[in-house]
Amino acid sequence: MTLLTVHQDNHPNPAATATGSGTATAPHPAATSDPARMPRLTTTVPREYVHRSTLAEVFLTGCEQTGDTRYTLTAQWPRAHTFFTTPDGTHHHPLQAAETIRQTGLYLAHAELGIPLGHHFLMRDLHLTTHPQHLTIGPTPTDLTLTATYTPHRPHTKRPTDFTMHITITRNGHPTATGTGRFTCLAPTTYQRLRHPHSTTPTATGTSTSNAATQHQPPNPPPTHYGRTLPHDIVLTPTPHPHTWQLTPNPHHPILFDHTTDHIPGMVLLEAAHQAATAHTHPTPTTHPTHPTTLHATFHHYTEHHTPTYITTHTNSDSDHTPTPTTHITAHQNNTTVFTAQLTTHTPTDT
Repeated sequence: MTLLTVHQDNHPNPAATATGSGTATAPHPAATSDPARMPRLTTTVPREYVHRSTLAEVFLTGCEQTGDTRYTLTAQWPRAHTFFTTPDGTHHHPLQAAETIRQTGLYLAHAELGIPLGHHFLMRDLHLTTHPQHLTIGPTPTDLTLTATYTPHRPHTKRPTDFTMHITITRNGHPTATGTGRFTCLAPTTYQRLRHPHSTTPTATGTSTSNAATQHQPPNPPPTHYGRTLPHDIVLTPTPHPHTWQLTPNPHHPILFDHTTDHIPGMVLLEAAHQAATAHTHPTPTTHPTHPTTLHATFHHYTEHHTPTYITTHTNSDSDHTPTPTTHITAHQNNTTVFTAQLTTHTPTDT
Protein backbone atom coordinates (compact mmCIF):
# COMPACT_ATOMS: atom_id res chain seq x y z
CA MET A 1 0.00 0.00 0.00
CA THR A 2 0.90 3.60 -0.29
CA LEU A 3 1.13 6.21 1.33
CA LEU A 4 1.50 9.84 1.04
CA THR A 5 -1.19 11.42 3.19
CA VAL A 6 -3.38 13.44 0.91
CA HIS A 7 -6.77 12.42 2.26
CA GLN A 8 -9.72 14.68 2.86
CA ASP A 9 -10.11 16.54 6.12
CA ASN A 10 -13.52 17.55 7.40
CA HIS A 11 -14.11 20.78 5.52
CA PRO A 12 -17.54 22.02 4.50
CA ASN A 13 -18.30 22.05 0.80
CA PRO A 14 -16.74 24.98 -1.05
CA ALA A 15 -18.82 27.95 -2.02
CA ALA A 16 -21.37 27.36 -4.71
CA THR A 17 -19.53 29.80 -6.95
CA ALA A 18 -16.47 27.54 -7.12
CA THR A 19 -15.86 26.13 -10.58
CA GLY A 20 -13.26 24.04 -12.34
CA SER A 21 -11.62 27.24 -13.47
CA GLY A 22 -10.44 27.77 -9.92
CA THR A 23 -12.42 30.92 -9.05
CA ALA A 24 -14.51 30.90 -5.89
CA THR A 25 -15.46 34.51 -5.24
CA ALA A 26 -18.84 36.15 -5.57
CA PRO A 27 -19.03 38.88 -8.24
CA HIS A 28 -18.75 42.46 -7.06
CA PRO A 29 -21.94 44.45 -7.68
CA ALA A 30 -20.07 46.81 -9.98
CA ALA A 31 -18.73 43.88 -11.93
CA THR A 32 -22.28 42.60 -12.45
CA SER A 33 -23.51 45.91 -13.80
CA ASP A 34 -20.43 46.77 -15.86
CA PRO A 35 -17.90 43.92 -16.17
CA ALA A 36 -15.64 45.99 -18.40
CA ARG A 37 -14.88 48.34 -15.52
CA MET A 38 -13.62 45.60 -13.20
CA PRO A 39 -10.29 43.85 -13.71
CA ARG A 40 -10.18 40.07 -13.55
CA LEU A 41 -8.74 39.24 -10.14
CA THR A 42 -6.57 36.30 -9.18
CA THR A 43 -7.58 34.06 -6.30
CA THR A 44 -6.71 30.58 -5.14
CA VAL A 45 -8.70 27.47 -5.94
CA PRO A 46 -10.98 26.32 -3.09
CA ARG A 47 -8.87 25.01 -0.22
CA GLU A 48 -11.23 22.05 0.17
CA TYR A 49 -10.16 20.79 -3.28
CA VAL A 50 -6.50 20.53 -2.24
CA HIS A 51 -7.23 19.30 1.31
CA ARG A 52 -5.74 22.31 3.04
CA SER A 53 -7.16 24.12 6.06
CA THR A 54 -5.23 27.36 5.61
CA LEU A 55 -5.85 29.58 2.60
CA ALA A 56 -2.24 30.77 2.68
CA GLU A 57 -1.10 27.20 1.96
CA VAL A 58 -3.10 26.90 -1.28
CA PHE A 59 -0.70 27.49 -4.18
CA LEU A 60 -2.97 26.83 -7.18
CA THR A 61 -4.81 29.81 -8.66
CA GLY A 62 -6.63 28.53 -11.76
CA CYS A 63 -7.18 25.72 -14.25
CA GLU A 64 -8.21 25.26 -17.87
CA GLN A 65 -8.73 22.00 -19.73
CA THR A 66 -6.63 21.94 -22.91
CA GLY A 67 -7.15 18.34 -24.05
CA ASP A 68 -8.95 15.11 -23.22
CA THR A 69 -6.53 14.35 -20.38
CA ARG A 70 -4.51 17.57 -20.36
CA TYR A 71 -4.87 20.67 -18.20
CA THR A 72 -3.06 23.96 -17.85
CA LEU A 73 -2.99 25.41 -14.35
CA THR A 74 -1.58 28.52 -12.74
CA ALA A 75 0.05 28.77 -9.35
CA GLN A 76 1.89 31.24 -7.17
CA TRP A 77 4.58 30.76 -4.53
CA PRO A 78 5.01 33.50 -1.90
CA ARG A 79 8.33 35.29 -1.58
CA ALA A 80 8.91 34.42 2.06
CA HIS A 81 7.12 31.21 2.91
CA THR A 82 7.62 30.27 6.54
CA PHE A 83 8.64 26.71 5.68
CA PHE A 84 9.28 26.25 1.95
CA THR A 85 12.26 28.59 1.79
CA THR A 86 15.93 27.57 1.88
CA PRO A 87 17.88 28.57 5.02
CA ASP A 88 19.80 31.29 3.19
CA GLY A 89 16.53 32.85 2.02
CA THR A 90 17.51 32.86 -1.65
CA HIS A 91 15.49 29.96 -3.10
CA HIS A 92 12.12 28.33 -2.92
CA HIS A 93 12.59 24.97 -1.26
CA PRO A 94 12.35 22.09 -3.77
CA LEU A 95 9.77 20.34 -1.60
CA GLN A 96 7.42 23.22 -2.39
CA ALA A 97 7.26 21.72 -5.88
CA ALA A 98 6.31 18.37 -4.33
CA GLU A 99 3.50 20.03 -2.36
CA THR A 100 2.32 21.81 -5.52
CA ILE A 101 2.20 18.48 -7.37
CA ARG A 102 0.24 16.96 -4.49
CA GLN A 103 -2.26 19.81 -4.67
CA THR A 104 -2.57 19.49 -8.44
CA GLY A 105 -3.47 15.81 -8.28
CA LEU A 106 -6.13 16.39 -5.65
CA TYR A 107 -7.57 19.49 -7.32
CA LEU A 108 -7.95 17.87 -10.73
CA ALA A 109 -9.50 14.76 -9.19
CA HIS A 110 -12.19 16.82 -7.44
CA ALA A 111 -12.78 19.69 -9.87
CA GLU A 112 -12.30 17.93 -13.20
CA LEU A 113 -12.50 14.15 -12.76
CA GLY A 114 -15.61 13.97 -10.58
CA ILE A 115 -14.19 12.57 -7.35
CA PRO A 116 -16.51 13.72 -4.54
CA LEU A 117 -15.30 15.67 -1.55
CA GLY A 118 -14.96 13.34 1.42
CA HIS A 119 -12.99 10.72 -0.50
CA HIS A 120 -9.52 9.80 0.70
CA PHE A 121 -6.43 9.94 -1.48
CA LEU A 122 -3.32 7.84 -1.46
CA MET A 123 -0.13 8.52 -3.36
CA ARG A 124 1.79 5.38 -4.14
CA ASP A 125 4.92 7.08 -5.41
CA LEU A 126 6.38 10.44 -6.33
CA HIS A 127 9.18 11.24 -8.76
CA LEU A 128 10.42 14.83 -8.77
CA THR A 129 13.16 16.71 -10.60
CA THR A 130 13.85 20.38 -9.87
CA HIS A 131 16.02 23.02 -11.52
CA PRO A 132 17.41 25.22 -8.72
CA GLN A 133 18.48 28.00 -11.08
CA HIS A 134 14.76 28.68 -11.60
CA LEU A 135 13.84 28.38 -7.92
CA THR A 136 15.43 31.69 -6.94
CA ILE A 137 13.23 34.11 -4.99
CA GLY A 138 12.69 37.39 -6.83
CA PRO A 139 11.29 40.80 -5.87
CA THR A 140 7.70 39.61 -6.39
CA PRO A 141 5.83 36.36 -5.73
CA THR A 142 6.71 33.60 -8.17
CA ASP A 143 3.99 33.01 -10.77
CA LEU A 144 4.00 29.54 -12.29
CA THR A 145 2.33 27.68 -15.14
CA LEU A 146 1.66 23.97 -14.79
CA THR A 147 0.90 21.46 -17.51
CA ALA A 148 -0.75 18.32 -16.18
CA THR A 149 -1.82 15.14 -17.93
CA TYR A 150 -3.31 12.09 -16.28
CA THR A 151 -3.26 8.45 -17.27
CA PRO A 152 -6.05 6.30 -15.77
CA HIS A 153 -5.04 2.79 -14.76
CA ARG A 154 -8.58 1.51 -15.21
CA PRO A 155 -9.72 3.60 -18.19
CA HIS A 156 -13.15 2.03 -18.57
CA THR A 157 -14.46 2.93 -15.12
CA LYS A 158 -16.96 5.76 -14.64
CA ARG A 159 -14.45 7.84 -12.66
CA PRO A 160 -10.65 7.54 -12.82
CA THR A 161 -10.10 6.53 -9.20
CA ASP A 162 -6.58 5.25 -9.89
CA PHE A 163 -4.41 7.41 -12.13
CA THR A 164 -0.90 8.71 -12.69
CA MET A 165 -0.42 12.46 -12.98
CA HIS A 166 2.45 13.92 -15.02
CA ILE A 167 3.14 17.56 -14.20
CA THR A 168 5.55 20.15 -15.56
CA ILE A 169 6.03 23.42 -13.67
CA THR A 170 7.42 26.37 -15.62
CA ARG A 171 8.38 29.89 -14.65
CA ASN A 172 8.54 32.52 -17.39
CA GLY A 173 8.77 29.68 -19.88
CA HIS A 174 11.67 27.97 -18.09
CA PRO A 175 11.31 24.46 -16.64
CA THR A 176 11.28 24.73 -12.86
CA ALA A 177 10.26 21.20 -11.89
CA THR A 178 8.78 18.05 -13.36
CA GLY A 179 7.01 15.38 -11.40
CA THR A 180 4.99 12.21 -11.63
CA GLY A 181 2.74 10.76 -8.95
CA ARG A 182 0.27 7.92 -8.81
CA PHE A 183 -2.96 8.70 -6.96
CA THR A 184 -5.62 6.31 -5.70
CA CYS A 185 -9.01 7.59 -4.54
CA LEU A 186 -10.98 5.71 -1.86
CA ALA A 187 -14.58 6.15 -0.78
CA PRO A 188 -14.98 6.69 2.99
CA THR A 189 -16.36 3.19 3.58
CA THR A 190 -13.52 1.60 1.62
CA TYR A 191 -10.98 3.66 3.52
CA GLN A 192 -12.46 2.58 6.85
CA ARG A 193 -12.21 -1.08 5.87
CA LEU A 194 -8.64 -0.56 4.69
CA ARG A 195 -7.60 1.13 7.92
CA HIS A 196 -9.20 -1.43 10.22
CA PRO A 197 -8.19 -2.22 12.97
CA HIS A 198 -6.42 1.16 13.10
CA SER A 199 -8.56 4.07 14.15
CA THR A 200 -9.79 6.28 11.34
CA THR A 201 -10.54 9.07 13.78
CA PRO A 202 -8.32 12.05 12.89
CA THR A 203 -5.77 13.00 15.50
CA ALA A 204 -3.56 16.02 15.95
CA THR A 205 -1.22 14.44 18.47
CA GLY A 206 1.38 13.47 15.93
CA THR A 207 4.11 10.92 16.57
CA SER A 208 4.52 10.02 20.20
CA THR A 209 7.92 9.14 21.58
CA SER A 210 8.04 6.72 24.46
CA ASN A 211 10.49 7.20 27.29
CA ALA A 212 12.20 3.95 26.42
CA ALA A 213 12.75 5.10 22.85
CA THR A 214 14.28 8.41 23.86
CA GLN A 215 16.59 7.24 26.62
CA HIS A 216 20.32 7.59 26.01
CA GLN A 217 19.89 9.43 22.73
CA PRO A 218 22.67 11.86 21.82
CA PRO A 219 21.78 15.57 21.83
CA ASN A 220 20.23 16.98 18.68
CA PRO A 221 22.59 19.09 16.54
CA PRO A 222 21.57 22.63 15.54
CA PRO A 223 18.88 22.99 12.84
CA THR A 224 21.51 23.88 10.21
CA HIS A 225 22.76 20.29 10.52
CA TYR A 226 19.50 19.24 8.85
CA GLY A 227 19.28 22.10 6.36
CA ARG A 228 16.84 24.15 8.42
CA THR A 229 17.09 27.26 10.56
CA LEU A 230 14.31 26.87 13.15
CA PRO A 231 14.24 24.12 15.81
CA HIS A 232 10.49 23.50 15.46
CA ASP A 233 11.02 22.56 11.79
CA ILE A 234 13.24 19.60 12.69
CA VAL A 235 11.46 16.24 12.37
CA LEU A 236 14.36 13.96 13.40
CA THR A 237 16.04 13.03 16.67
CA PRO A 238 19.41 11.22 16.58
CA THR A 239 19.79 7.72 17.98
CA PRO A 240 22.92 5.95 19.24
CA HIS A 241 23.14 4.13 15.90
CA PRO A 242 25.01 5.82 13.03
CA HIS A 243 22.90 7.29 10.22
CA THR A 244 19.71 6.47 12.11
CA TRP A 245 17.16 8.91 13.48
CA GLN A 246 13.79 8.66 15.12
CA LEU A 247 10.94 10.50 13.43
CA THR A 248 9.79 13.12 15.95
CA PRO A 249 7.93 15.92 14.15
CA ASN A 250 6.22 18.71 16.01
CA PRO A 251 2.53 17.62 15.91
CA HIS A 252 1.48 21.28 16.04
CA HIS A 253 3.60 22.37 13.09
CA PRO A 254 1.37 24.73 11.07
CA ILE A 255 2.54 23.44 7.67
CA LEU A 256 3.35 19.76 8.15
CA PHE A 257 0.20 19.24 10.21
CA ASP A 258 -2.06 21.75 8.48
CA HIS A 259 -5.05 19.58 9.33
CA THR A 260 -5.67 16.54 11.48
CA THR A 261 -4.94 13.09 10.10
CA ASP A 262 -5.17 9.53 11.34
CA HIS A 263 -1.59 8.76 10.28
CA ILE A 264 1.66 10.59 9.58
CA PRO A 265 1.36 12.85 6.49
CA GLY A 266 3.49 11.91 3.53
CA MET A 267 5.00 15.41 3.38
CA VAL A 268 6.45 14.74 6.83
CA LEU A 269 8.22 11.69 5.42
CA LEU A 270 9.52 13.68 2.46
CA GLU A 271 10.85 16.33 4.83
CA ALA A 272 12.44 13.62 6.97
CA ALA A 273 14.15 12.24 3.86
CA HIS A 274 15.49 15.69 3.01
CA GLN A 275 16.75 16.32 6.54
CA ALA A 276 18.33 12.89 6.87
CA ALA A 277 20.06 13.19 3.49
CA THR A 278 21.40 16.61 4.45
CA ALA A 279 22.73 15.33 7.77
CA HIS A 280 24.24 12.26 6.11
CA THR A 281 26.03 13.90 3.18
CA HIS A 282 26.99 17.16 4.89
CA PRO A 283 27.46 16.42 8.57
CA THR A 284 29.28 19.73 9.02
CA PRO A 285 26.88 22.64 8.43
CA THR A 286 27.98 25.12 5.78
CA THR A 287 26.81 28.53 4.63
CA HIS A 288 25.65 26.91 1.38
CA PRO A 289 22.94 24.37 2.24
CA THR A 290 22.22 21.52 -0.12
CA HIS A 291 19.17 21.57 -2.35
CA PRO A 292 17.40 18.36 -3.41
CA THR A 293 17.34 18.13 -7.20
CA THR A 294 15.87 14.66 -7.78
CA LEU A 295 13.61 12.66 -5.52
CA HIS A 296 12.15 9.21 -6.03
CA ALA A 297 9.86 8.20 -3.18
CA THR A 298 7.65 5.17 -2.60
CA PHE A 299 5.03 4.96 0.14
CA HIS A 300 4.65 1.30 1.07
CA HIS A 301 2.39 1.41 4.14
CA TYR A 302 0.68 3.91 6.37
CA THR A 303 3.00 5.42 8.94
CA GLU A 304 1.10 5.26 12.18
CA HIS A 305 0.95 7.76 15.01
CA HIS A 306 2.22 6.64 18.41
CA THR A 307 4.49 3.94 16.98
CA PRO A 308 8.23 4.73 16.84
CA THR A 309 9.43 5.33 13.29
CA TYR A 310 13.13 5.13 12.45
CA ILE A 311 14.85 6.74 9.47
CA THR A 312 18.09 5.25 8.15
CA THR A 313 20.36 6.47 5.35
CA HIS A 314 23.22 5.24 3.22
CA THR A 315 24.99 6.39 0.08
CA ASN A 316 26.68 4.43 -2.68
CA SER A 317 30.42 4.28 -2.09
CA ASP A 318 31.16 6.02 -5.39
CA SER A 319 28.87 8.93 -4.56
CA ASP A 320 30.01 9.69 -1.03
CA HIS A 321 32.39 12.43 -2.14
CA THR A 322 30.75 13.61 -5.35
CA PRO A 323 29.27 17.13 -5.67
CA THR A 324 25.81 15.60 -6.19
CA PRO A 325 25.59 12.55 -3.90
CA THR A 326 22.54 10.28 -3.91
CA THR A 327 21.25 9.23 -0.51
CA HIS A 328 19.00 6.22 0.04
CA ILE A 329 16.48 6.69 2.83
CA THR A 330 14.35 4.05 4.53
CA ALA A 331 11.64 4.54 7.15
CA HIS A 332 10.45 1.57 9.16
CA GLN A 333 7.99 0.84 11.94
CA ASN A 334 7.98 -2.44 13.87
CA ASN A 335 10.65 -3.80 11.50
CA THR A 336 8.39 -3.09 8.51
CA THR A 337 9.45 -0.72 5.75
CA VAL A 338 6.85 2.00 5.35
CA PHE A 339 8.70 4.46 3.08
CA THR A 340 11.77 4.50 0.83
CA ALA A 341 13.36 7.31 -1.13
CA GLN A 342 16.42 8.19 -3.17
CA LEU A 343 17.42 11.84 -3.02
CA THR A 344 20.15 13.61 -4.98
CA THR A 345 21.39 16.96 -3.71
CA HIS A 346 23.68 19.73 -4.84
CA THR A 347 24.83 23.08 -3.45
CA PRO A 348 23.70 26.36 -5.04
CA THR A 349 27.28 27.14 -6.08
CA ASP A 350 27.10 24.23 -8.55
CA THR A 351 24.37 25.93 -10.55
